[in-house]
Amino acid sequence: MIKTTPRFIKTAALMAGFGFIATNAFCNGTITGTIDTNMPRYKGDAVVYLVGVKGPAVHEHKTIEQQGLTFTPKVTTIPVGSTIVFTNNDKLNASVTSFSPAKKFNVDKLDSGTSRKLTFEKSGVVQLLSKPHAEMTGWVIVTKNQYAAVTEHDGKFTIPNVPAGTYEISAWSEKLKPQGKTTVTVAEGKTAPVVLKMAI
Repeated sequence: MIKTTPRFIKTAALMAGFGFIATNAFCNGTITGTIDTNMPRYKGDAVVYLVGVKGPAVHEHKTIEQQGLTFTPKVTTIPVGSTIVFTNNDKLNASVTSFSPAKKFNVDKLDSGTSRKLTFEKSGVVQLLSKPHAEMTGWVIVTKNQYAAVTEHDGKFTIPNVPAGTYEISAWSEKLKPQGKTTVTVAEGKTAPVVLKMAI
């Protein structure tokens, strides 16, 4: 009995710790919403993001592929300080260039089947271009926090694991602009619906 007591205490402490972690994992909320616009063909590929969230951004690592002389996905969002791996899946050599203030770079030669990783240290809009192929364009939207999402073709989006609170929510689009200021209140363990009005 004496020998098993420490083990019991350790097990109880471990279970209590796990319960604490599990509780924290489910104490945040979720934002779901859609883009409301009279130009429905532009609902997709908008980036919806929260403004003024406190705390450091959680870095992410994503991939943008060149396939069929197209950047895939066309629009990517990452928090500041995150990395993107550019991969050339075409048989032709490629290049990836940006003249945007948020990130100026020139990957002059990206051979077929190779990749190049870049870090995005500054928030803002980064337009991707390809020197040999003027028709190629893509976008990286670098946000100040990780609470962002790219809309589906129908304008729907989901931002998970958001700390409880009231936030301003805004959006970027290649064609549309937000109309007015929109706020959303997130409660622990709840889903908060929101509609963002956008127009040309």
